[in-house]
Amino acid sequence: MRRAISIAVVCSMIILAGVAASTAPKADERLKGAFRRPAVNGWTFVHLEGTAAQIGYQHGYLLAAEIQDLYKVYVLELTHDNGKDWNFFREASKNVLWPHVEQEYREEMQGIVDGVNAQGVKLDIWDIVTVNAAMEWSYYVDQYDKEHKIASLPTVTAGDHCSAFVAVGSYTKDGRVVIAHNNWTSYLDGARWTMAFDIVPAHGYHFVMDGLPGLIHSGDDFGLNSAGIVITETTITGFHGFDSNGVPEFVRARKAMQYSASIDDVARIFKEGNNGGYANDWLIADTRKGEIASLELGLKNVTLDRKTDGYFVGSNFPINPKLTADETDFPVNDPGVSANARRRRWEQLMGENKGKIDVKLAEQFLADHVDSFSGKTEPSERTLCGHVELSPRGMGSWQTPFGTAGAVQNKATDTQMAAKMEFTAAAGHACGMDFLAAKHLQQHPEQSWEKPELRDMKAYPWTTISAQK
Repeated sequence: MRRAISIAVVCSMIILAGVAASTAPKADERLKGAFRRPAVNGWTFVHLEGTAAQIGYQHGYLLAAEIQDLYKVYVLELTHDNGKDWNFFREASKNVLWPHVEQEYREEMQGIVDGVNAQGVKLDIWDIVTVNAAMEWSYYVDQYDKEHKIASLPTVTAGDHCSAFVAVGSYTKDGRVVIAHNNWTSYLDGARWTMAFDIVPAHGYHFVMDGLPGLIHSGDDFGLNSAGIVITETTITGFHGFDSNGVPEFVRARKAMQYSASIDDVARIFKEGNNGGYANDWLIADTRKGEIASLELGLKNVTLDRKTDGYFVGSNFPINPKLTADETDFPVNDPGVSANARRRRWEQLMGENKGKIDVKLAEQFLADHVDSFSGKTEPSERTLCGHVELSPRGMGSWQTPFGTAGAVQNKATDTQMAAKMEFTAAAGHACGMDFLAAKHLQQHPEQSWEKPELRDMKAYPWTTISAQK
């Protein structure tokens, strides 16, 4: 009898299992091929592939918690720095930016919304567009306030963001391209700028880039594609100008990374529909041709300069005198401001290391603490490894909307690595110094508004980011 009962139980279990298998939801096809890996040395590797909608859904689904976290950061940061509520940015996203976003990237951002919603995170398309445009809102607000005769907050300004160089020919160890960049931004979002995206789109080139969760572009703009193109940038300090009828910068930055096979492609994509948002000096390398370029992209003034032997450096200084006069309030003749001091330091390093520059030296450059103005070795807003919070001149000395800020992560690659779809990256300060939030806020109570979202930013060793083959 016991044996009969056991057989019956087993049979019913088999039947139930069969029913469960037939009624269980099938794996979502939109997630096919996508994955994320546990963080290594601070970097979270995320692989996405497929159509725009699939890539977006994968992105939102895999990084839902991180996207919700970044959303909270930007609600705090953008409203504080621009003096506008969140709904102001949502409305501008809908009425100003969205009409100029092409269908492919509309679908990708809607996919992000669908992905986070599937994970229980309640964000909508206007939240995602607002987050994607985070780097260009100060340009829009500056223009909006002028048009509406509103006195802007002092924090509504195009500040210093990033240090970078690209070199080739007689300046590098093997004569081929070396390019490197560190991202300067608020530690609020900078501590979270540790995504390594590996994207294989249905259309365009396979590309890898650093980035933030929820953004379809890098944001600080370091990436490379399978056509051998590497792109990075540094912001033009004190820039003014925005065209509400133009294409958002975040769309053009993503499109350039995805669809460029030459320096000319990059320049054309950035110039088409240029809205002036997040105005940068773009440093570009065609690693297959051994050619480098600087595309200084103002709204009224645009200059493309190219070389097959030499270098370009960026530390937020304007280059073209006409752009400087027409579109910025940059203090060209003050050698003590961050951008000018860092420019001088770049020139020193390029000259001292001519013929020796490689990725290892690039890593050292990004950790540099020499203040070219004072001649001292002391980390501050005037050093390539930026530490605004350590400046003896106070945090207000930096031309930036951010109080707690500096270099937050670092990347470098060369021709050989780019051919393998690789770059090396260091999360946090390249010099190895940790930023500790509680200690900083204790020393700077005026920054207490950051407390809800400010967190420690540990410095990690350099690690290699490689595309999934």
